[in-house]
Amino acid sequence: FYKSNIFQEILCSYQDLLTKLFMISTAIILAGGLGTRLKGVLKGLPKPMAPINGRPFLECQMDYWINQDISKFILSVGHLSESIIDHFGDSYRNAQISYVDENTPLGTGGALLLASKDVSEPFLLLNGDTFFEIELNDLYSFHIEQCAEWTMSLFRSDDSDRYMGVELAKNGKITVLNSKPSQNDFLVNGGVYLINPSAISKLNLNPGAKFSLEDHLLPSFLSLRGKLFGNEFNAKFIDIGVPKDYYRAHKILKD
Repeated sequence: FYKSNIFQEILCSYQDLLTKLFMISTAIILAGGLGTRLKGVLKGLPKPMAPINGRPFLECQMDYWINQDISKFILSVGHLSESIIDHFGDSYRNAQISYVDENTPLGTGGALLLASKDVSEPFLLLNGDTFFEIELNDLYSFHIEQCAEWTMSLFRSDDSDRYMGVELAKNGKITVLNSKPSQNDFLVNGGVYLINPSAISKLNLNPGAKFSLEDHLLPSFLSLRGKLFGNEFNAKFIDIGVPKDYYRAHKILKD
């Protein structure tokens, strides 16, 4: 019932009450990437464990969301997963941690399908190599107000070589994914998503298969007329996937 569209419509009817009563408590983190471009600086560590001021990047990320009342993390792991599991165990700062280990690489979309298959309430989805300093309450309020099934956090960039654009209607509904920007200042995906289980069900894909989140799942959801929205945030963002930004992260995440 919690995954049904009917339940989601009921939620939208009581959005003010829901914003106060229903808090997002679960986050899935995609932490299974190979970190190929950082191989020279990681020295045998998976990318989410890259040291930032003496601490793993994943700790910095989890600290931020625990401070916003996330109490359960599902870590999708794969490459060098033992270093993540051995470091965190089954809890961190009183937050519960569970793991979904990919036996073979499933891509970001396949990892999401596998990690979310038993989740019955709206949840956060995070990339294990990006940090976006947004307020969860603001993201959740927007999600409820728009009666969205899937909300992406967005920021503005002028780097068309690295990012593809996202185009929105006036109400924030996403109309185009992966557009080639025609201007210097454009909206791009910040890698923090708020997702209802109904969105995953609508895709009707079997967990265990290989998919890309950006190239397969999101375009498929949009083509199915899913309620896909984007909310722009003016906040700190860092992607540690390349050495230049990895070293910048030490300053950005200093506090």
